[in-house]
Amino acid sequence: MKILVHDYSGHPFQVELSRELSQRGHDVTHSWCEAHVSGKGHLQAKPGEALRFSPVGVGEVIDKLSFGSRLVQELRYGVQLARQTRRLRPDVVLVGNVPIPMLVVFATFLMVARVPWVHWQQDVQSVAVRSFAGRQLSRAFVLVAAVIAAGERWCTRRARHTVVIADSFLDVHRRWGTEEKATVIPNWAPLDELVPTERDNRWAQEQGTAGVQTLLYSGTLGLKHNPALLVALASRVIAAGTPVQLCVVTEGPAGEVLRSEADRLGVPLRLLEFQPYERLSEVLGAGDVLLVLLEKDAGAFSVPSKTLSYLCAGRPVLGMMPGENLAAHLIDQASGCVVAPEESALDEAAEWVASVLADADHAAKIGALSRQLAEREFALAGCADQFERILTRVTGRLGDLVVRPRTSGDAVRGGVVRQPDEVTV
Repeated sequence: MKILVHDYSGHPFQVELSRELSQRGHDVTHSWCEAHVSGKGHLQAKPGEALRFSPVGVGEVIDKLSFGSRLVQELRYGVQLARQTRRLRPDVVLVGNVPIPMLVVFATFLMVARVPWVHWQQDVQSVAVRSFAGRQLSRAFVLVAAVIAAGERWCTRRARHTVVIADSFLDVHRRWGTEEKATVIPNWAPLDELVPTERDNRWAQEQGTAGVQTLLYSGTLGLKHNPALLVALASRVIAAGTPVQLCVVTEGPAGEVLRSEADRLGVPLRLLEFQPYERLSEVLGAGDVLLVLLEKDAGAFSVPSKTLSYLCAGRPVLGMMPGENLAAHLIDQASGCVVAPEESALDEAAEWVASVLADADHAAKIGALSRQLAEREFALAGCADQFERILTRVTGRLGDLVVRPRTSGDAVRGGVVRQPDEVTV
């Protein structure tokens, strides 16, 4: 098959899927939006690799603070992606993480061009926007939320199939009438690329975190996060008698909030831009406790992929997030700690952090459990099998599919597994 995979964010495990499909003999092009600022995966071909890379939005930066400018940019990226698809002429397209305005433009093109596509739904964006609109108490935001919801539903109904990352998404698809063409395949992280490292590794020495107890957050901070909670947590840990510094690796307007709160509360803060993906293992290894943050309203419909990377790194993980989130269940299984994302839960979180920092052997055991869980749950072969069956099915080219015998290691975490004849087109 000739496959175009477009992951708007350029995240690591989506690239890993493209590599796996390419190694299985498919003609794969991996696309992403270069203008979107986030932690990226390894977005270039390795020696001897047939996989091709082709970004959109080259040379631009998305203006996240201006709704009008961002809307125009996203619509333009939809046109760019349509042109890319017309040039490549794929048999099928797999699309994920795409903002709804861009997705509407692209889905319209695919419908007219009669190119089958699969929606890899990482978030129910309309739910997140509607929650934010409710907090804004603005008619304009409520209207925007309604338009986004209509656009997301319209696109999903036109996709040949939808892959969702958690069972909770299926409730939305029941309301939309698209449940019969939805399959649950939970996210994973690249085990071979994200590995445990020494605590005081080279990156830690370069950044001044070696020998200093560090709470570390690495990833995007946007509407689904309250960055002030990170600083407040560090402040509570320090107040309880455990000296720590907070290290945050991110980009965007959240940086000003972090600096302001750190100055106000007297928290040592090291604020860094996104680091090269090749050094992410070192970055995560430099934290004594790794932090995840997710607002309550986003709990059921957003699974922070950074959690999966943290588990691969083999470090204790603290999640300030809703307990029903799929990532929260993984943290629990790894003997990490999950608390509600609110001020009232910070004392409990600070107590857990202090206990981990006070006992190196205990911290090491939790870290080992994290890595063991990742190795058990993030097997790529089984996930790739499912994507390959779905993509082949929607193209109608079943004769090209070689079904690999399923083993116990291919079980899909907490999801719905459909055999090839169960994939609805």
